[in-house]
Amino acid sequence: MFSKLNSCAMMGIDAFPVEVEVHITGGLPKVFIVGLADTAVKEAYQRVKAAIRNSEYPFPPMVITVNLAPAHLKKEGSSFDLPIALGILAADGLLPRESLEEYVVVGELALDGSLRSVRGALVMADCARRLGKKGIILPRENGVEASLVREIEVVGIRNLREAVAFLRGEKNPEPVEDRGERSEENRGCLSEVKGQVKAKRALEVAAAGGHNLLMIGPPGSGKTMLAQRMPGLLPPLSEDEALEVTKIHSVAGLVGDGIPMVSERPFRSPHHSISHIGLVGGGTPSPRPGEITLSHHGVLFLDELPEFRRDALEVLRQPLEEGRVTITRSLVTVTFPARFLFVGSMNPCPCGYWGDSARNCSCSSGAIRRYFSKISGPLLDRIDLQVEVPRLRPHELKEAGEGEKSAVVRERVYNAREIQQRRLGRKGACNAHMTRQELSRFCRLDGEGEEFILHAVNKLGITARGYDRCLRIARTVADLAGRERISVADLAEAVQYRTLDRLKSPLLV
Repeated sequence: MFSKLNSCAMMGIDAFPVEVEVHITGGLPKVFIVGLADTAVKEAYQRVKAAIRNSEYPFPPMVITVNLAPAHLKKEGSSFDLPIALGILAADGLLPRESLEEYVVVGELALDGSLRSVRGALVMADCARRLGKKGIILPRENGVEASLVREIEVVGIRNLREAVAFLRGEKNPEPVEDRGERSEENRGCLSEVKGQVKAKRALEVAAAGGHNLLMIGPPGSGKTMLAQRMPGLLPPLSEDEALEVTKIHSVAGLVGDGIPMVSERPFRSPHHSISHIGLVGGGTPSPRPGEITLSHHGVLFLDELPEFRRDALEVLRQPLEEGRVTITRSLVTVTFPARFLFVGSMNPCPCGYWGDSARNCSCSSGAIRRYFSKISGPLLDRIDLQVEVPRLRPHELKEAGEGEKSAVVRERVYNAREIQQRRLGRKGACNAHMTRQELSRFCRLDGEGEEFILHAVNKLGITARGYDRCLRIARTVADLAGRERISVADLAEAVQYRTLDRLKSPLLV
């Protein structure tokens, strides 16, 4: 007695098809699960046996062999419970085998036969679509999420008996009504931030050109409040970007109940105690996305940047440049997308008051040097904008009028990004991601501009990478103003955003 049905397993942020083959033969009762299955999969035997019996179906007292093919890829998790149970029932003649061929089946079984939700339902539904299957059978809790893949039938079931009744053609489960409303989050408006005109302008430039940003200022100056408003300045996610972000969050088990579509740009702010694996992703046997991938198409905010471990910060260098990260393990190599906008904040010294107008700094020059040395030069070079966020003056705290609203700034940002996409000819492209050839072509300077930028490089000791950053920022400033050519004023504003270059003093050298 033999049966075969389709399921799938996760690998990174994608799913690959798995054939679940069940063979029943005579002999003393025993169950073998083969095909490079992890402990959770091998434990499925006990859950499946209890679920079948508690659903009032006979469990065959024979030798049962379950093979998960392809055998060379690791299978993990509890999502194979339902396909194994249905495979056993089909091999025992309780289900029509032909009905199993049209669907991909995933789901975790409880001992009473009810189903629990699984991670990655959206990605698994997309795998069913790629396989050309009619639909996917999965726990009802995952039905709305899976329904975002519109080309297939989504069958959400509550328990094993419902799955059997559906495959026998006796009863159809209730249809999944909601096809995925978009989630909405309110992270505040830029007008709520008092003062900080220069920092607000830096946020606008960073959002318009996709530039990374570092804010430096004493405690309580509003750095975190400013960072939290960055997603509200970015253009809305496109349909394709929203699906890509939702897939990542689905794999990580972060999709909300009832409203699975992630439509707001992600904002991730991990604690400074996070490890480099937590940031970049990892795990065995199948690596999972880290914070930088969960920030894809959104914002990664690292508050108190020097407090993060040095090895955790250094793993940011490749993703900041390439927009992706590759993780290699003994059995698999996975590439995660990581095109995020990086925003960091830090104090000017360990006590936080170096250069502050109201309080004296208690740090020695050596302590300040050690504090800044926690952030490597190559990492700082990859941060385009470095801006001071000073303490607010009393009259700024009491000002009654509201500043510019996020919606107004977002409109300028959107227009600037439209200019960049037309210029670069790539969807979603922005100035921060220009290639060397594009930089030479679209950031040409006149004689006065060349003289100015070369003087700034010599005066401030800006590196070759920093020079390119200045050109990219100047291009963004010009785009926000609607200028075709980069002016000296655009270059001057770009140089002003190299705070750490300008702050070099005998204290830090």
